[in-house]
Formats: sequence, C-alpha cells, structure tokens
Amino acid sequence: MSTTAAAIKAAPKVGLVSLGCPKALVDSEQIVTQLKAEGYEISPDYAGADVVVVNTCGFLDSARAESLEAIGEALAENGKVIVTGCLGATPDLIMDKYPSVLAVTGPHRYEQVMTAVHKVVAPRHDPFLHLVPPAGVKLTPRHYAYLKISEGCNHRCSFCIIPQLRGDLVSRPVDEVLREAENLVKAGVRELLVISQDTSAYGVDVRHAAAPWRGRDRRAHMTDLAASLGELGAWVRLHYVYPYPHVDDVIPLMAEGKILPYLDIPFQHSAPKVLKAMRRPANQEKVLHRLAAWRRDVPDIAIRSTFIVGFPGETDEDFEHLLGWLKEARLDRVGCFRYEPVDGAPANALDGAVPEAVKDERWNRLMAVQQEISAQKLDEKVGRVMDVIVDEIDAEEGAICRSYADAPEIDGNVIIEAPGRLRPGQMVKVRIDAAGDYDLWGIPVEG
Repeated sequence: MSTTAAAIKAAPKVGLVSLGCPKALVDSEQIVTQLKAEGYEISPDYAGADVVVVNTCGFLDSARAESLEAIGEALAENGKVIVTGCLGATPDLIMDKYPSVLAVTGPHRYEQVMTAVHKVVAPRHDPFLHLVPPAGVKLTPRHYAYLKISEGCNHRCSFCIIPQLRGDLVSRPVDEVLREAENLVKAGVRELLVISQDTSAYGVDVRHAAAPWRGRDRRAHMTDLAASLGELGAWVRLHYVYPYPHVDDVIPLMAEGKILPYLDIPFQHSAPKVLKAMRRPANQEKVLHRLAAWRRDVPDIAIRSTFIVGFPGETDEDFEHLLGWLKEARLDRVGCFRYEPVDGAPANALDGAVPEAVKDERWNRLMAVQQEISAQKLDEKVGRVMDVIVDEIDAEEGAICRSYADAPEIDGNVIIEAPGRLRPGQMVKVRIDAAGDYDLWGIPVEG
C-alpha cells in the first residue's frame, strides 16, 4: 500500500446527522468544512464513524421528538455521539434521556463541536491530502447553496422560541457575505438562496455598517446586499422576508432581472385578533395593496408564505377571514401548519385551545383553497417559455427542474419527461405544455 493510500485510510471519520431547516443545514456545512480542513473524513454510515455528530432541531415538539429519536439511533448504532443545534440549547433534556452522550452544544457553536470531536479522536491533518475549497464544503447539490446572512432574531412572536435558542439578531459583515457568495459562484453554484430568521432586518444591529467589495462600499442592508449579489450572474432568491416598507426597494431589482422575482414572506395569519395574539404585524389589508403594487411593477413575481391554523383563540370567524384573505391575495406557494405548542413559548399560556379535529378540518380546507389557486396560476403558464434549472435526472420521471418560482424542496417542479443529455445544474429554456396542482411539464426549446 502506498504512503498516500495508507494516510487516507488512516484518516479519522466523523458521521453527521443534520436535521431541521436550511439555517441548520448551513451550520452542518460549517461543521463539515472545519472537519475536512482538519483532515477528518465524513463517514457515510454509523459503522464506519469514530464519532457521530447529530445537529438537532428544537423548534416544535414534533421536531424535538425527531431529534431525540435520531440521537437514540446514533447511540444504538455507534455509541459515541456529540449533540449540537437548537435542541442542544436544553442540555438537561438530552442528558436526562441519554446520559451517555459525550457532549452537548447549542446552535452555531462550531468550536465547541470541534473541541468535543478532538477529545474522541485527534485530527490528522496533511495539507497535501486534505484540501478544502474556498467556498467550503456544501451538503446541497453543487449548483445551489444557502447563504446565511445573520443569526438570531429580534422579534418575539408568541409561538416561537428561536430567540431563546439562537439569541438576538447578529448580522454578518456584508463584505464577508459577499466574498462567500463570490467564492460559491466561482465554484459552480448557479443559485444563491439567501436565508436568516428575518432577511429584511439584515444589518439593523450594526446600523447597516458599510464595507468595501469590488471597489466600492456596500451597506449591510437587504437592498444593497441584493443589488450586490445581483452582480454575480447567479440566481438570487430571498427567503424569510418580513413585509417592511423597504422591501418595496428590492422590487425594481427584480424588474431589472438582478434577482429572482420571488419573495418568501411568512405571513402566518390574516385575522387581526390572531395576529395580535401571535405578536405579529397586523395590517394585512395594507399588505394586499402592496402585493398589488408589486404585481403591477413585476407581473410575474412569485410570493410564497406559511400559515398557522388552530392557534389558541382562533375562532371560526378568524379562520374564514384567513380563507377570504388567501382568495384575494392569490399567493403562488403556500405552506400550512397545524398549531403545535412549543415548550417555553408564551402562546402556551393563551386561552382558547383549538381541538385537534378542528385543526385538521381547517388545515384541509385551507389547503383545498390554495390547491385551487395554485392550479389556476400554473394553468396560466401553459404555452410560455421559461428558464429552468435542472436539479436531478430521474430514471422514471425525467429531468426534475425548477423555475424562478420554485425554491428547492419546498415548492413545485418543472418536469421534462424526455431530458436527452441534460445534466444537474444546467440552465435550459422550456416551453410549458401541461400543468397540475403544483407542478409543470414542458419540453426544451432552442434559444
């Protein structure tokens, strides 16, 4: 066996289980990047790992249960487990159930995770064998990447414990974000998905401090950031945007083709009483006027949102208000959750708990309304030619692609049944010839 082969074989291996939202996925990518930089290999299974890191989610009780189950499985299969992530902010809960866990850290505590790994198996770094690309190691497909611009949140929504888990808003320096984005695009990324707890609040904590990039100062502000990212030649998609007035300023960037005409705005509800109980902005009538203005300037803009049904105190009248608002807003993509108590959330103390059967009935009714809206809006795209990005080639379905209106894993797809020689990451023009409730079908066209 050659010296090189022996060195690779001897490299310590770490297993990784990543749960939760895209923000947690970015944390996992940071951990993997640091592991690779120090000469560790990532094990594809429990059996081959010297230790397993479980990056947990702790937002909902169902997510906590899933995280605890994943920790138990890792312990049963491997025995050496380090826990990090949002559930790690409650170490007593984890250690009471699994006292053999080696270490517990909270979210984005990369250095503590590495210290715990070092105690189990020391790094064996060889700078000639273990090279890390400038963009870091990504867990997404090569052609798209999540770009996290801040940690934490300044909002105090009554159903949420994110500030307890991740703290108040801490924005990354704008030049650091832009350099990361530039490196990603140089490495082949064709779509940047901007994420944070509140993208529209980016830079508030640092008073929108400016920093130089590409020869001129850029502010740590959502508008400046979006405009700067638009210079890189990749798709730029904005997630988790609160409808503050300055969001209007990114609409011209969409009209100019600098960023995708897509906004992910978590409205959560429309009834004023429910929004007040949620501690959310409560002027949804004004939001309807702004949606109309955005669509006037950018007719193709896609709006995605999430809603909660069955929140404590939600009456039949409140729910009907939400259905009426949805019919008027005609959002392109909608996700809906049945309200679920979160340990430590102020909403737990609210009166008027909604029975589970009522939550189910309201969820089904809302999704039926939205399904009809979605189908109508997709029907309007039949006959159009659209740019799509290929995500994967499926042996049975064909090429699974996405348009500007589709974020990966949460929105719909554009399917090309006869993909020919298409490959993941390729951009292609497609004529849409059929539509379903959530997906489109088309064929490639020249030009």
